[in-house]
Amino acid sequence: MTTRTDTRSPEPHAADTHDLIRVHGARVNNLKDVSIEIPKRRLTVFTGVSGSGKSSLVFSTIAAESQRLINETYSAFVQGFMPVLARPEVDVLDGLTTAIIVDQQRMGADPRSTVGTATDANAMLRILFSRLGEPHIGSPQAFSFNVATVRASGAITVERGARKTEKATYTRIGGMCTHCEGRGTVSDIDLTQLYDDSKSLSEGAFTIPGWKSDSFWTVRVYAESGFVDPDKPIRDYTKKELQAFLYKEPVKVKVDGVNLTYEGLIPKIQKSFLSKDREAMQPHIRAFVDRAVTFTTCPECDGTRLSELARSSRIRGVSIADACAMQISDLAAWVRDLDEPSVAPLLAKLLHTLDSFVEIGLGYLSLERPAGTLSGGEAQRTKMIRHLGSALTDVTYVFDEPTIGLHPHDIQRMNDLLKRLRDKGNTVLVVEHKPETIAIADHVVDLGPGAGTAGGAICFEGTVEGLRASGTITGRHLDDRASLKPEVRTPTGKLEIRGASRHNLRDVDVDIPLGVLCVVTGVAGSGKSSLIHGSIPASAGVVAVDQSAIKGSRRSNPATYTGLLDPIRKAFAKTNGVKPALFSANSEGACPDCNGAGVIYTDLGMMAGVATTCEECGGKRYQASVLEYHLGGRDISEVLAMSVTEAAEFFGAGEARTPAAHAILGRLADVGLGYLSLGQPLTTLSGGERQRLKLATHLADKGGVYVLDEPTTGLHLADVEQLLGLLDRIVDSGKSVIVIEHHQAVMAHADWIVDLGPGAGHDGGRVVFEGTPADLVAARSTLTGEHLAAYVGA
Repeated sequence: MTTRTDTRSPEPHAADTHDLIRVHGARVNNLKDVSIEIPKRRLTVFTGVSGSGKSSLVFSTIAAESQRLINETYSAFVQGFMPVLARPEVDVLDGLTTAIIVDQQRMGADPRSTVGTATDANAMLRILFSRLGEPHIGSPQAFSFNVATVRASGAITVERGARKTEKATYTRIGGMCTHCEGRGTVSDIDLTQLYDDSKSLSEGAFTIPGWKSDSFWTVRVYAESGFVDPDKPIRDYTKKELQAFLYKEPVKVKVDGVNLTYEGLIPKIQKSFLSKDREAMQPHIRAFVDRAVTFTTCPECDGTRLSELARSSRIRGVSIADACAMQISDLAAWVRDLDEPSVAPLLAKLLHTLDSFVEIGLGYLSLERPAGTLSGGEAQRTKMIRHLGSALTDVTYVFDEPTIGLHPHDIQRMNDLLKRLRDKGNTVLVVEHKPETIAIADHVVDLGPGAGTAGGAICFEGTVEGLRASGTITGRHLDDRASLKPEVRTPTGKLEIRGASRHNLRDVDVDIPLGVLCVVTGVAGSGKSSLIHGSIPASAGVVAVDQSAIKGSRRSNPATYTGLLDPIRKAFAKTNGVKPALFSANSEGACPDCNGAGVIYTDLGMMAGVATTCEECGGKRYQASVLEYHLGGRDISEVLAMSVTEAAEFFGAGEARTPAAHAILGRLADVGLGYLSLGQPLTTLSGGERQRLKLATHLADKGGVYVLDEPTTGLHLADVEQLLGLLDRIVDSGKSVIVIEHHQAVMAHADWIVDLGPGAGHDGGRVVFEGTPADLVAARSTLTGEHLAAYVGA
């Protein structure tokens, strides 16, 4: 037996000295030459007002460089198929580890993408049913709603010894419902919304957005196909012409010597509009689809997307359609009861995935839930599932506000998960505003002091206690607690909701008071959005500001998105006696060298492309001749470089006075975006800035009821106060405000609270309290009441 003597040197090993991520001279977006050292294998929280540079430092610098360096380890051939990432503007980045980014990007909004397909739970279920299902119907493909059944027959030649030809048939059984093609819904198209049948095609009969009369691909292929008379009103078409116009199979036709494909109008609309998910459409296209198309549950598969054969195979009386429709917490219990040694490893893996859903607070979802309908917070937590229980250690996990959409009751659970990832030896970087999550940090980095150009510097780094004593904006507001209002407003009316039963709602009857600030709350998955977005009648004059992403390219900016550029262009044109189009960088006024982009992009193949400032316009985006026109002593590029606050002053008085522009700028300032420059690309805005920009555009909408979906998303503690002031001003102007919210400061400030619960999924869907915040605190009868009472110190 050998005796081990510990001869370890007191000197640390060289490998153990790399315990910091060092950033020196970071200048991405608004960062001002930031230098910082972040401890590895610790939980570091990045705080600061919205727009202070948190995401620029964490996502656009540290995580982006880590991903770029990993991509460079692949061969040049493989890199050609990967997204090209440019090196961030930073002098030194040292001590990086593999970064796993878990952000709030919405999950793919394909109609066939579900929670089950996105997390591989469906793939495991399909294998399970192909092994244990009775009767046995085939391979896992037979249970997939994305695979169609294929049959073929013909002659095959077998070259073995003497060649001989044999007749063979081939069958691949898929699980796709043939009627709805795996979508679960079928569409009924209202023809009156597609065209005006009193007009002919040459008179512009089509009323479909984007279908211009001179377009080869749309209108002219119908008019010049030879199948219909372009000068005859559509209502006068013969039966044969109408059949060819609406339903003809795709055929090749020649228009002006160009070979094109002619296809009936109905299948063309289905392919071009209905193959995309509604949530991913541009607003005007979505409005058209809502008008023209009625979606109903597929009568053949009853919305399950699966063929009758796939639904006939069962395990202990449960089909795969039943399993996908179950609440995940119930499905996990069902899988736990299956004791089949032949598939034990598969059951263990499937059970781990389902238990992760429950653990992360998403046990109320079902696997058949379309991925495009998940909120930002739900999507982020769904992405986290594949990392729970991962054997990887010493990696960097990067989270973007993981507590979004979580009730205070659920935040503790999320905090435990973050600490568990750290305790396995990982570096966890979290961008966060909630004090509950900041409190568990090992290390805090506070950016600021302001937003936009007033931010981008490190105000504090150290412990949470050090942050409290630091005197920074975050430190001063960390222990902020809103108090209950001594008096609440009296409702001026009520909005009646009767028998609401969408999703998990249990035949809910509730009166939403009007003329006040009403907060709808409850744990995640209790039915808040289903009640408000799904049950308020469209006739109520509702203006909804939800969490859907802002659509916009790098050419879009706050001026174009809010419509502010239109009155500015007109004012420039009127003063100088020229066309408004000259003052658009996307139209006649664009610099000819960079086409109005301000930069020239050079594609270097597999290597990172290079963006260089255009030498012709110096990054101003306009032709030199356009910059000679002035309004109030400024040219158009100087106006777009102004901040909202400066521009409001500029367009408010004097020669440049433009009331229409001043009104829009006032709304931007109201939502706390006074620091944004008018020409800043939308792609550089933070999540909180985008939501407030959307809110500013809706403030001008005509409607008596505003519905806001978690407006505190991405807001710093100091900004919440400003938001509450804005909500008060909207209510005091005679409007009604309904807010779906978990933030206790908004609850405390409300005039009326509707609390749903008591749990999530089928444990929720009921109104457990309605009344004033003071009554909720006094009763403490619900989870929300307990947390709100603790928050206000009652």
